[in-house]
Parts: sequence; structure tokens; C-alpha cells
Amino acid sequence: MANDDFNNPTRLHKGRGAISNLAGRFVDQISSRESDGWERELEPLERIETVAIEEKAKSIISTNGSPDIPFTQSINAYRGCEHGCIYCYARPAHAYMDLSPGLDFETRLFYKPNAAELLEQVLRKKNYQCSPIAMGTNTDPYQPLEKDKQITRQILETLQRHRHPLTIVTKSQLIVRDLPILAEMAQDNLLHVAISVTTLDNDLKRKLEPRTAGPAARLRTIETLSSAGIPTAVMAAPMIPALNDAELENILSAAHRAGAIQAAYILLRLPFEVAPLFRQWLAEHYPERAAHVMRLVQQSRGGKDNQSAFGERQRGTGVFAQLLRQRFKVHCRKLGLNEKKLALDCSRFTLPPQAGDQQSLF
Repeated sequence: MANDDFNNPTRLHKGRGAISNLAGRFVDQISSRESDGWERELEPLERIETVAIEEKAKSIISTNGSPDIPFTQSINAYRGCEHGCIYCYARPAHAYMDLSPGLDFETRLFYKPNAAELLEQVLRKKNYQCSPIAMGTNTDPYQPLEKDKQITRQILETLQRHRHPLTIVTKSQLIVRDLPILAEMAQDNLLHVAISVTTLDNDLKRKLEPRTAGPAARLRTIETLSSAGIPTAVMAAPMIPALNDAELENILSAAHRAGAIQAAYILLRLPFEVAPLFRQWLAEHYPERAAHVMRLVQQSRGGKDNQSAFGERQRGTGVFAQLLRQRFKVHCRKLGLNEKKLALDCSRFTLPPQAGDQQSLF
């Protein structure tokens, strides 16, 4: 288990989203520190250093058949995410590594240095069927670690050589680094990008998503991508009742002004260990409204913290969820968002020559 400082929910860690290192569901034993009333008032802890751990992956493309997800193939270059978004539904995956979905998830990161090599092997298999690959569906492909490791960049270069279609979801302005590649792929109808904008409030952003780009930077990223001819969407997600849901229309309007042509939203999801982590976070940062937020969440999730049924997990049910859905539709119609259905071109997929291949003279 992690040390007591990690597990003490009364001490805040600078620049981190989770309040504690809550144990994962597969841990046999847990330990905690109890107060005897004699401690001095605790000061915020110093920053926890990020540890990057090399993971030699055996496969790189994940597949799914979920009827409420618009892709069948995805790639995750990293496990864990330094952005530290408290609501991230990928947090429980760290439990499978015998690590905590809490602070471990945002401080102990795994990267896959052989990702591009594995991707090349898959794309060259005789039975490979081309369909768009999604990135950013679990952890952000442009989280801070990418600046050094450049694994997402290597994957992009591989897909570009094969003229393979791709979608990207990110909340990072680091994506602009790869603008030449992205613009060229978009010109051939091989790329769509979505930028996640959760809030326009800088203070809420710092608490909710501590190591992400600010709202203004994300809107500038939308503008930069759109100006380069890249079809760009805004992802207003997650919408959290009584916390950021009142911003929905403003987020859509700001993104539209920046050049977004598509939009989507997701109601807050709290699977497995995410629910207690989110409750800790609420109690620390918004104690006066924590009970109200969770009441509305449960009203939208059949009386529970989470609802995992296909077709309901993204949007929720009940009065609040129905109102949010209607508000989204009305404002998208007002702005002209989602008017055109976009489809990527899989017919351009090709197998470029490998190093050492000899071309026939006849």
C-alpha cells in the first residue's frame, strides 16, 4: 500500500486532483491513519513527483462492440493520466495494476515505447480490416508525459504513412505541436478532433482538472485546429449537476465562435472507485453543495451513483438528464452545430513499402 500521507484525506496535494490514494477493489488489506487529536494543524503537502514506468505492450489496438460508442477500435499510448481530472472514468483501470485509482492514477504513469511498432505490425496483417481508430477514449494522448515520450506522435506518423483514419479527443494544447501531420490527414478526410471543454471558470478548472490547459487555451486550440482545416468538435464533458451544468450553453457558444462545427456532451459518470474519490473531492472543495450535487446525480442514475446500461450511461435518465439533453439539442440547433454528419474515408488505407523492400522493374 501507499504511505499514510497518500491515504490521509485531510491533506491536499498541490497540483493533484484526488484527495487520497483510495484502495482499489482488488486489494486484500488496507491501512489508514487515525487522529488522536494531538497533531498540529496540517499544512498542504508538497507536490508529489510523477513517476513514468516503461510498459512493453503485447498488443496496441483495443476493440469494442458497445452499441453506444461511435468507434470499434482505439489506442491508448499511456496508462494513468497526469491531468488529474477527479471525475475520470479511466481511474479504476489502475486497480488492475495493483495501484490506487486515486493519487497513483495521476502520479504513477505507464507508457508504451513499442506502440508504433506494434501498430505497424497490426496494420500489415493480411486480415486487417480498416476502420477509424480512436485516441483519447481512456487517457489523454497529449497529457504532459507526451511532450517527452512522443508516443502519440509516433502513432500519428504510422497512421499517416498508411493513410489510416483517426479520431482524437484531448483537453491539451500540446496537440498543436503535431499540426502539420494533422492538417495533412484532415485534407484527405482521415481525421476528426474533439477538444474537451468542461468549464469556462478558471477556479473550477484548477480544482476539477488541476494539470490541464485553461479554458481560454482550449478555445484557442479549437481555433488553431479549425483554421488549419481540421474538422473540430467541442466535448462538453462531463456535465456535473449543480457544479458546471449551467455553463453548457456558454461552452457551446464559445467553442462555436472558435470554429467548432460539432458538439457532444456526457453526463457525469462515477463507476467503481471514482464515486468515493469524487465524494471526497466534493466534501473538500464544495462542502456546502456536496449533498445537492449527489442528490441530482442519483436522480439521474436510477437512485445510484452510477448507471452502466448501454444507452443510459452517457446521458442518464430522469428529469434533470432529460432537461440537459433538451438544452443541448436546442442550443446546438440555434448555433448550427452538428448539422452535417461527418464520416472518415477508409478507402485510402494503404501499405507503404517497408525498409529493405525492392521494387520490381517490370
